[in-house]
Amino acid sequence: MSYRPDLPMIVQSDRTILLETQHPQFAEARQAISGFCELLKSPEYIHTYRMTPLSLWNAAASGMEPHEVIGILGTYSKYGVPPTIVKEIEDTMRKYGLIRLERRGDDLVLHSDDPLILKELAGYKSIAALLEDGYVLKSYARGLIKQELIRLGLPVQDLAGYSQGESCPVNLRSTSAAGKPFSLRPYQQEAVDAFYRGGSALGGSGVLVLPCGAGKTVIGIGAISQLQTATLILTTNTTSVRQWIAELLDKTDLDPELVGEYTGDHKEVKPITVATYQILTYRPTSSDEFPHMKLFSERDWGLIIYDEVHLLPAPVFRVTSGIQATRRLGLTATLVREDGREEDVFTLIGPKKYEVPWKAMEDAGWIAKARCREIRLPFEAKWREAYAHATARQKFRVAAENPKKLEVVKKLLERHEGDRVLIIGQYVDQLEQMANALQLPLITGKVPEKEREMLYQQFKNGEITRLIVSKVANFAVDLPDANVAIQISGTFGSRQEEAQRLGRILRPKTENNTAHFYTLVTRDTREQEFSLHRQLFLVEQGYPYEIIENEMLV
Repeated sequence: MSYRPDLPMIVQSDRTILLETQHPQFAEARQAISGFCELLKSPEYIHTYRMTPLSLWNAAASGMEPHEVIGILGTYSKYGVPPTIVKEIEDTMRKYGLIRLERRGDDLVLHSDDPLILKELAGYKSIAALLEDGYVLKSYARGLIKQELIRLGLPVQDLAGYSQGESCPVNLRSTSAAGKPFSLRPYQQEAVDAFYRGGSALGGSGVLVLPCGAGKTVIGIGAISQLQTATLILTTNTTSVRQWIAELLDKTDLDPELVGEYTGDHKEVKPITVATYQILTYRPTSSDEFPHMKLFSERDWGLIIYDEVHLLPAPVFRVTSGIQATRRLGLTATLVREDGREEDVFTLIGPKKYEVPWKAMEDAGWIAKARCREIRLPFEAKWREAYAHATARQKFRVAAENPKKLEVVKKLLERHEGDRVLIIGQYVDQLEQMANALQLPLITGKVPEKEREMLYQQFKNGEITRLIVSKVANFAVDLPDANVAIQISGTFGSRQEEAQRLGRILRPKTENNTAHFYTLVTRDTREQEFSLHRQLFLVEQGYPYEIIENEMLV
């Protein structure tokens, strides 16, 4: 194996990849490998990536071939690619599509070009229980068989097609209801096309991965317009429901009477219905059924859109397993799930069909340029003592609620006097204290929906330029003019939360298209450890974190 010291990468036989961050080709190599591996660690000089079966299957599902993956690795690797890894990549990626689910008349049938594989699979009790008459699936088993097979390392390519659903004509406007020119951006049209695939069985289920601020709602609307069918849209909260409805009415010719809100406040089932995950998973007691899950069968839906699919609750997965004949579109900024259920997203919603790297969007001017900084603060003596005596779990909160953070927030507000600033945190007590100290408006889960919407609107209008928010604002809150976020506390090591919080400020700006993301962390504590993990996804997307010691902050 030849040695090429001028290249930036080492590919190891355990499927990990070491990438030198100081190398001139670092950014180029990072973007090249991002389609088929994930970032594990990101210390200053060497980043560690890993190829997993799921990352390689997603690459295969989005159209990459094994020789392309091997070619990329060979292009940047100092020592070339170990032969064992070449074989593993070929074998792993070839497994996607090795078993196909096809329709024959009224039956769904497992099919493979290698009949011996099917014979072997039928020997598993869990698989045999879902089959009848050879390799014909039982009527309820379309989702279950895919879940069982991926556990055996065999992802099924579902080519069985989908029911058309109830007709619902939807046309995109060329001028929005607000009077602005409107059309899908090129990448938004590409995303819709990648999902639809010309209406063939190759399309109809899958996940589209785009940064916050890239217009995932518009892509969803584009898919509805493409399919012209009754659609159920599931999203994270009531604010998001109303934003979806506002966008639908602004950018399509839909009669408002055809669009329904299904939340705690309203229970409308219309040809286009927008609901929250929260209402679907509500039940009076833990032993009761979920009374609102009937929404999935209230109409003949032709499409179900899962907004922020990385947050899909377990009960909705279970229902989705039983509606595999309905087209399913997942929208997300990150495929990372903190509960590790990425395989269920792959099998039940569908594989990744389209992704645009965040930095590519930034370079094209579709989202704001972001500068990420971590500010490390010391403890005062009495807080250091409290931290020393705290339990492992308590240590994180003690560090997160370091009172010195208030001083830093004041400095940052002075620095960004003319900007629109969001102060974001995890702990309501901490946020309330900061709101009182700074005399700023606060939104938490305690604040009624109407008051939240009023404050969001005042922020959009520029009547207020500082807003303190809890995690209720992590998702789907459209505040396009926010250009500074100060994160004072977060959810342990949640990578998805870090991505969503940066996403609050990435909408493109009309003047200076730059956003500033600050994370305040107590030095040499559990909070600093978790912060490194939180940042992994954004570092993988190409956002370096500048570390600033509090003493250097002026």
